Amino acid sequence: MDTLTPQARSERMSLVRGRDTKPELLVRRLTHGLGYRFRLHVARLPGRPDLVFPSRGKVIFIHGCFWHRHKGCALARMPKSRLEFWAPKLNANKVRDLRNRKRLSALGWRSLLIWECEIKDTKRLERRIKAFLDKRE
Repeated sequence: MDTLTPQARSERMSLVRGRDTKPELLVRRLTHGLGYRFRLHVARLPGRPDLVFPSRGKVIFIHGCFWHRHKGCALARMPKSRLEFWAPKLNANKVRDLRNRKRLSALGWRSLLIWECEIKDTKRLERRIKAFLDKRE
């Protein structure tokens, strides 16, 4: 059972952002600091990638572990109430993400997926982004 009233739950859910999240802003600052320039949320690309590098043909997605179901991650726990609502919704997000990445690949784009839990180790993340963007494919 939900511990919040429907109104309180609605107010809390309205605070969940779809873009400009803390993990996304951190990855943007890090990537920009490395000297890379990018476009944000290009609507014409499948999935509206968070960062787009048109000249390199590459995109970066920054996913929240809960919303995008990061397998094996403690942040991706399933809610305790209203499973009949949450399970299909969260699983559909995962299916949609996979479909969008396949569509991008078919269009010739390479993608990197960064999970929310991976942003804590900024040095490792920096190396990963640099390796992805500098690799000629």
